[in-house]
Amino acid sequence: MGKKSQTGTKAAKARKQPSGGTPATVALADAGVEFTLHSYVHDPNDPAYTSYGEEAARALGVAPEQVFKTLVADVDGALTVAVVPVSGSLDLKALAAAVGGKRAAMADPAAAERATGYVRGGISPLGQRRRLRTAIDASATEHATVCVSAGRRGLEVELSPTDLAALTDAVVAPIARA
Repeated sequence: MGKKSQTGTKAAKARKQPSGGTPATVALADAGVEFTLHSYVHDPNDPAYTSYGEEAARALGVAPEQVFKTLVADVDGALTVAVVPVSGSLDLKALAAAVGGKRAAMADPAAAERATGYVRGGISPLGQRRRLRTAIDASATEHATVCVSAGRRGLEVELSPTDLAALTDAVVAPIARA
Protein backbone atom coordinates (compact mmCIF):
# COMPACT_ATOMS: atom_id res chain seq x y z
CA MET A 1 0.00 0.00 0.00
CA GLY A 2 0.66 3.61 -0.37
CA LYS A 3 3.09 6.40 -0.13
CA LYS A 4 4.99 6.90 3.13
CA SER A 5 4.44 4.00 5.53
CA GLN A 6 5.51 3.14 9.04
CA THR A 7 4.75 -0.01 10.96
CA GLY A 8 3.80 0.03 14.62
CA THR A 9 4.20 -2.94 16.92
CA LYS A 10 4.61 -3.56 20.61
CA ALA A 11 8.05 -1.92 20.30
CA ALA A 12 6.28 1.33 19.43
CA LYS A 13 4.62 1.18 22.84
CA ALA A 14 7.87 2.15 24.51
CA ARG A 15 7.92 5.50 22.70
CA LYS A 16 5.69 8.35 23.81
CA GLN A 17 4.33 8.93 20.29
CA PRO A 18 5.12 7.25 16.98
CA SER A 19 6.27 9.58 14.21
CA GLY A 20 3.27 11.56 13.00
CA GLY A 21 1.71 10.85 16.39
CA THR A 22 -1.94 11.58 16.94
CA PRO A 23 -4.21 10.39 19.75
CA ALA A 24 -5.22 7.53 17.41
CA THR A 25 -1.67 6.34 16.79
CA VAL A 26 -0.82 6.69 20.47
CA ALA A 27 -3.87 4.55 21.34
CA LEU A 28 -2.74 1.92 18.85
CA ALA A 29 0.82 1.89 20.15
CA ASP A 30 -0.40 1.71 23.75
CA ALA A 31 -2.65 -1.24 22.85
CA GLY A 32 0.29 -3.06 21.26
CA VAL A 33 -1.57 -3.95 18.07
CA GLU A 34 0.08 -4.20 14.69
CA PHE A 35 -0.67 -1.32 12.34
CA THR A 36 0.81 0.50 9.39
CA LEU A 37 0.70 4.25 9.13
CA HIS A 38 0.23 5.75 5.65
CA SER A 39 0.58 9.42 4.86
CA TYR A 40 -0.21 11.37 1.71
CA VAL A 41 -0.55 15.00 0.76
CA HIS A 42 -4.13 16.15 1.24
CA ASP A 43 -4.99 18.47 -1.67
CA PRO A 44 -8.55 19.85 -1.66
CA ASN A 45 -7.71 21.79 -4.86
CA ASP A 46 -7.05 18.61 -6.86
CA PRO A 47 -9.70 18.45 -9.62
CA ALA A 48 -10.14 14.71 -8.94
CA TYR A 49 -10.93 15.42 -5.26
CA THR A 50 -14.45 14.29 -4.35
CA SER A 51 -14.25 13.32 -0.67
CA TYR A 52 -11.65 12.77 2.02
CA GLY A 53 -12.11 9.00 1.91
CA GLU A 54 -11.97 8.70 -1.86
CA GLU A 55 -8.91 10.95 -1.88
CA ALA A 56 -7.23 8.62 0.64
CA ALA A 57 -8.08 5.50 -1.38
CA ARG A 58 -6.74 7.06 -4.57
CA ALA A 59 -3.58 8.44 -2.93
CA LEU A 60 -2.80 5.11 -1.23
CA GLY A 61 -3.68 2.98 -4.25
CA VAL A 62 -6.18 0.98 -2.19
CA ALA A 63 -9.63 -0.21 -3.24
CA PRO A 64 -12.32 2.14 -1.87
CA GLU A 65 -14.03 -0.90 -0.30
CA GLN A 66 -11.00 -1.33 2.00
CA VAL A 67 -10.81 2.32 3.10
CA PHE A 68 -13.38 3.25 5.75
CA LYS A 69 -14.68 6.69 6.65
CA THR A 70 -15.62 7.73 10.16
CA LEU A 71 -18.98 9.46 10.42
CA VAL A 72 -20.65 10.81 13.54
CA ALA A 73 -24.41 10.53 13.90
CA ASP A 74 -26.90 11.43 16.58
CA VAL A 75 -28.83 8.33 17.62
CA ASP A 76 -31.67 9.13 20.00
CA GLY A 77 -29.71 12.08 21.39
CA ALA A 78 -26.36 10.29 21.77
CA LEU A 79 -23.41 10.85 19.45
CA THR A 80 -22.47 7.60 17.76
CA VAL A 81 -19.59 6.75 15.41
CA ALA A 82 -20.27 4.86 12.19
CA VAL A 83 -17.35 3.36 10.28
CA VAL A 84 -18.34 2.58 6.68
CA PRO A 85 -16.49 2.00 3.40
CA VAL A 86 -15.78 5.14 1.40
CA SER A 87 -17.35 3.38 -1.58
CA GLY A 88 -20.76 3.43 0.12
CA SER A 89 -22.92 5.54 2.35
CA LEU A 90 -24.28 5.22 5.85
CA ASP A 91 -27.75 3.72 6.31
CA LEU A 92 -29.02 5.75 9.27
CA LYS A 93 -31.89 3.35 10.05
CA ALA A 94 -29.49 0.41 10.08
CA LEU A 95 -27.11 2.32 12.37
CA ALA A 96 -29.91 3.11 14.82
CA ALA A 97 -30.99 -0.53 14.87
CA ALA A 98 -27.40 -1.76 15.29
CA VAL A 99 -26.91 0.27 18.47
CA GLY A 100 -30.40 -0.33 19.86
CA GLY A 101 -31.79 3.06 18.92
CA LYS A 102 -34.86 4.25 17.07
CA ARG A 103 -33.81 7.36 15.14
CA ALA A 104 -30.55 8.54 13.70
CA ALA A 105 -29.47 11.69 11.91
CA MET A 106 -26.06 13.00 10.96
CA ALA A 107 -24.52 14.95 13.83
CA ASP A 108 -23.66 18.61 13.62
CA PRO A 109 -20.04 18.74 12.37
CA ALA A 110 -19.01 21.12 15.17
CA ALA A 111 -20.46 18.75 17.79
CA ALA A 112 -18.61 15.83 16.19
CA GLU A 113 -15.34 17.77 16.26
CA ARG A 114 -15.81 18.82 19.90
CA ALA A 115 -16.67 15.31 21.06
CA THR A 116 -13.89 13.51 19.18
CA GLY A 117 -11.12 16.13 19.31
CA TYR A 118 -10.55 15.74 15.58
CA VAL A 119 -11.38 17.94 12.58
CA ARG A 120 -13.83 16.92 9.87
CA GLY A 121 -12.03 14.81 7.29
CA GLY A 122 -9.64 13.59 9.97
CA ILE A 123 -11.99 12.08 12.55
CA SER A 124 -10.65 8.73 13.66
CA PRO A 125 -12.63 6.00 15.40
CA LEU A 126 -9.56 5.62 17.66
CA GLY A 127 -8.19 7.90 20.38
CA GLN A 128 -11.19 10.17 20.62
CA ARG A 129 -11.37 12.89 23.27
CA ARG A 130 -14.63 11.38 24.51
CA ARG A 131 -15.08 7.75 23.53
CA LEU A 132 -18.30 7.41 21.58
CA ARG A 133 -20.21 4.20 20.98
CA THR A 134 -19.19 2.81 17.64
CA ALA A 135 -20.59 0.63 14.88
CA ILE A 136 -18.45 -0.79 12.07
CA ASP A 137 -19.97 -1.98 8.81
CA ALA A 138 -19.85 -5.77 8.53
CA SER A 139 -18.07 -5.52 5.16
CA ALA A 140 -14.87 -4.69 7.08
CA THR A 141 -14.62 -8.36 8.08
CA GLU A 142 -14.19 -9.29 4.40
CA HIS A 143 -10.69 -7.78 4.43
CA ALA A 144 -7.50 -8.84 6.22
CA THR A 145 -6.83 -5.17 6.92
CA VAL A 146 -8.76 -1.91 6.56
CA CYS A 147 -7.66 1.71 6.51
CA VAL A 148 -9.25 4.38 8.71
CA SER A 149 -8.27 7.93 9.53
CA ALA A 150 -5.33 8.18 11.89
CA GLY A 151 -6.57 11.49 13.23
CA ARG A 152 -5.74 14.08 10.61
CA ARG A 153 -6.27 14.71 6.94
CA GLY A 154 -3.62 12.93 4.91
CA LEU A 155 -2.90 10.26 7.52
CA GLU A 156 -4.45 6.78 7.49
CA VAL A 157 -3.83 3.77 9.66
CA GLU A 158 -4.11 0.22 8.34
CA LEU A 159 -5.04 -2.49 10.83
CA SER A 160 -7.09 -5.64 11.11
CA PRO A 161 -10.85 -5.10 11.40
CA THR A 162 -10.81 -7.38 14.45
CA ASP A 163 -8.36 -5.08 16.23
CA LEU A 164 -10.36 -2.01 15.17
CA ALA A 165 -13.57 -3.49 16.59
CA ALA A 166 -11.86 -4.55 19.83
CA LEU A 167 -10.17 -1.18 20.41
CA THR A 168 -13.40 0.75 19.85
CA ASP A 169 -15.74 -1.74 21.57
CA ALA A 170 -17.71 -1.61 18.34
CA VAL A 171 -20.80 -3.39 17.21
CA VAL A 172 -20.16 -4.97 13.79
CA ALA A 173 -23.31 -4.87 11.67
CA PRO A 174 -24.48 -4.11 8.12
CA ILE A 175 -24.81 -0.31 8.39
CA ALA A 176 -23.71 0.77 4.89
CA ARG A 177 -25.43 1.04 1.55
CA ALA A 178 -23.61 0.56 -1.73
